[in-house]
Amino acid sequence: MNKTLLIILGVLVLLVLSAVGTYNGLVGNSQAVDASWAQVQNVYQRRADLIPNLVQTVQGAANFEKSTIVQVTEARASVGKVQINQNQAPTDPAQLAQFQQAQGQLGSALSRLLVVAENYPDLKATANFRDLQAQLEGTENRISVERGRFNSAVQAYDTKIRTFPTVLFAGMLGFQQKPYFQATAGAETTPAVKFDFGAAPTPAK
Repeated sequence: MNKTLLIILGVLVLLVLSAVGTYNGLVGNSQAVDASWAQVQNVYQRRADLIPNLVQTVQGAANFEKSTIVQVTEARASVGKVQINQNQAPTDPAQLAQFQQAQGQLGSALSRLLVVAENYPDLKATANFRDLQAQLEGTENRISVERGRFNSAVQAYDTKIRTFPTVLFAGMLGFQQKPYFQATAGAETTPAVKFDFGAAPTPAK
């Protein structure tokens, strides 16, 4: 075996080892994104699970604003209509945007409900409401944290597949860019509150 052939074989071996290492790295990054996505799903589900008890509790308050309760229940139902894989991060920006929009509407409806509740001292004084409020606020903070971690994982993954030489074959191996959560316009603004005390009291279910 001549020297030239040995050099060619050596280069081929290095290329194969490099490709294997890069592929394994991409798999690891992709799995990190999926794991972060699963955590995002967990905290959003935690928020959704709190809503039935919260709605039932505020319905027990005399003359509690009916429209606010309806907005929360409808927003929760809208979230359930968004079909999205719970265990695999989306690759379609439009799909993530739809999910984010539905979750944003639910968050706004819940924020408004808590603002309205400030006008019901008897409701605020109940241990059940205080406990639910604390759990909800904690969950919202957790959602913010997990969304940030998800975006960081996506950033690391997207950076890797766009870096030379990975960019040359990442697409051929099925690794596509993944979308981020976007900042919600107006999220920093306190929701407007319009009371409808003249509406008929909502009977507790």
